[in-house]
Amino acid sequence: QMQVVESGGGLVQPGGSLNLSCSASGKIFLSSDMGWYRQTPGNQRSLVASITQVGIITYHESVKGRFTVSRDLVKRKLYLQMNSLKSDDSAFYFCRAKSRSWEFWGQGTQVTVSS
Repeated sequence: QMQVVESGGGLVQPGGSLNLSCSASGKIFLSSDMGWYRQTPGNQRSLVASITQVGIITYHESVKGRFTVSRDLVKRKLYLQMNSLKSDDSAFYFCRAKSRSWEFWGQGTQVTVSS
């Protein structure tokens, strides 16, 4: 049983938008620092945006002003609104839930930015 599940990836033209969602069980979601990471073939997974359990938000420099991370504590969901997408944003996007006691990754969702 997957503890963390992503959805919302797909194909979009440059300049377009996508909204990714990440669901996690209540205990995991409320007790974790949550983050979005991305990975391209041959490269390591890297942080895109994160929000800590207390609400501190961090963005990778390359997505500042274009991406917005948010969460819905009632629905137990993490979101990544991606605007002004570029071809360099094409990657497999993963959601991570991390606390002192666990670290869970989702299976990922593919985002392709291409005309």
